[in-house]
Amino acid sequence: MTAPDQSKADLDWRDDRVPVSRRFDDPYFSLAGGLAETRHVFLAGNDLPARLRPGFQVAELGFGTGLNLLALRLACPADCPIRFTSFEAFPMTAQEISRALAAFPEAEAVAGPYLEAWAAGQRAFRLGPVSVEVIEGDARETLPGWEGRADAWFLDGFSPAKNPELWGADLMAEVGAHSAEGGTFATYTAAGFVRRGLEAAGFEVTRSPGFGHKRHMSRGVKHG
Repeated sequence: MTAPDQSKADLDWRDDRVPVSRRFDDPYFSLAGGLAETRHVFLAGNDLPARLRPGFQVAELGFGTGLNLLALRLACPADCPIRFTSFEAFPMTAQEISRALAAFPEAEAVAGPYLEAWAAGQRAFRLGPVSVEVIEGDARETLPGWEGRADAWFLDGFSPAKNPELWGADLMAEVGAHSAEGGTFATYTAAGFVRRGLEAAGFEVTRSPGFGHKRHMSRGVKHG
């Protein structure tokens, strides 16, 4: 790995292309299929884009490079304005994000307005039909005060074994409380304590085939 960048994200770089969090000792994605994994887990896991409609609200824990946002942007019809809200404690710089997205030309091709806004310090901006807001800070503190209710959640924090704070029962309860009736979640992890926390939050949780070498992932629907 190369020397770390000095930012809130506190990164090393694997093979000069993959950002790795020094704080959590975990990479942000795999070059073996980061964009494909996003589509499998977060889009297909929430039955997207089929469920998208004007005003649809996607929310996310763990913004990272914005790759999930860009995959959503690519999947969203131009005439279907939707909202995307993400919670991120340790934001990367625009330069770091640009460096990371170079691994995914398809996503990079639509990232221009996002990178321009991010470099200017804007955390609310438009990306095609997607109205974006990124809320910085510890989600345990910021999510309770959010006034939105998500139709779909992307739960994409670092590994629960390395970042358990973003997967605790109290935060999963807030995810449930900020979900619309019939709202869904999807995540790459099938960790038992995460699944139990989401069940306690009101989700009917199922285990599905994971992406690549990951045997299982989790998804769910909130009823009532």
